[in-house]
Amino acid sequence: MTTLRIVTVLGLLTLWTPWTFAHGTGQHVLGTVAAIDASHIEVTTPKGGNVTVRVTQNTRYRSQNVTGTNGLPKPGDRVVIEVTRDGDVLTATEVRFASAKSPAASGPR
Repeated sequence: MTTLRIVTVLGLLTLWTPWTFAHGTGQHVLGTVAAIDASHIEVTTPKGGNVTVRVTQNTRYRSQNVTGTNGLPKPGDRVVIEVTRDGDVLTATEVRFASAKSPAASGPR
């Protein structure tokens, strides 16, 4: 493995590991943003499914390694969303997101 690949893999592990263990006992939705608007986020999961999560004025957003953002994720960003369930409706309490491109991958080769 080249040094760049090792750094990239370690960087990705660093991004996801704290998010995996830093949550409470609520349910989580993990994946990539497919679409977002003022009322919902549609997430494509690692298994290829789509999950729609409702957002409200109480939804908190936390970004990591995202520059030039208005504080919201955009299509293509990776997300971990803590949700509450009311029947079939998932509502986001917290959305953690990171840019789809890692800083190491966008540099010169």
